Amino acid sequence: MLTIDQATYDAIVGHAKRDHPDEACGIVAGPEGTDRPERFIEMVNAAGSPTFYEFDSTELLQLYKDLWANDEEPVIVYHSHTATEAYPSRTDIGLANEPNAHYVLVSTREHGNDSGPVEFRSYRIVDGTVTEEEISVVPTLDPAV
Repeated sequence: MLTIDQATYDAIVGHAKRDHPDEACGIVAGPEGTDRPERFIEMVNAAGSPTFYEFDSTELLQLYKDLWANDEEPVIVYHSHTATEAYPSRTDIGLANEPNAHYVLVSTREHGNDSGPVEFRSYRIVDGTVTEEEISVVPTLDPAV
C-alpha cells in the first residue's frame, strides 16, 4: 500500500494538470529504507511529448547525487498519461528500474488541465510484473511511522 500525504498528492496532480497536454514526470524521495514519500521533486519531461516521458539525463544524474548525499531513495516515481488510462504502458514497464518504488500514474485524459478529477493509481513494477496497490491519502505523514 502507498501512503501519501495530501500535499504531495496535490503536488503530483497539479504538475500533471499544468503540463497537460504533455506528460509530466518526477519523483518523491524519502529516507532510505523507510517507504516514506517526503520530498516532492518535479522533473522536466525531456521528450516534451503527450505520449512519452523521459527524464533529462543531466537532471537525473544530479538528482541521484543529491539522493545519495542525503541517504534518500526514490519512494515514488510518477508520470502522467494524457490520453489513456492510468496504467503502465509497455514502455513504462521497461523503464521501471526502481524495484522498491511505487510507480504512480495520473491520467488527465478526461479533464486535461481543467479542474475536474483525475485518475490516480499506484503500482509496484518488479521484473516486468505490474501489481496495482491501494493508496491511502492522509492529511500528513505520521513522523513515528
